[in-house]
Amino acid sequence: MAIAAKETIKRATIRDMKKLGTHKPEFNRLIDIYAELVHQYQRAVADFEESGYQYETETAAGNPKKSGIVSTMENLRKDILAYSDRLCLNPKSLETVTVEVPKKSKLAEALSGLG
Repeated sequence: MAIAAKETIKRATIRDMKKLGTHKPEFNRLIDIYAELVHQYQRAVADFEESGYQYETETAAGNPKKSGIVSTMENLRKDILAYSDRLCLNPKSLETVTVEVPKKSKLAEALSGLG
């Protein structure tokens, strides 16, 4: 699995938000955290794949328990979902937002009426 750089994820997130009409520069700190979480998740998935998808480990008593990497991936998924909701990056959260459409200037309106 290719692991995208944090900055690549951040740029793609901003691009997606602009397409959806939900991006504002004030959100960039949250986008930065979101990009870091996605990057960490991709790294965790790669580690999980390399381990042969080892889902369980044994405790000192010999009982099986969920491996640490699986717990980490689950927590990252929850965090990513929470941030994607706040950034309106999923269909459910986008339903609840009114997207601001930029207003045309009077000059732009007048020029568009000429053609």
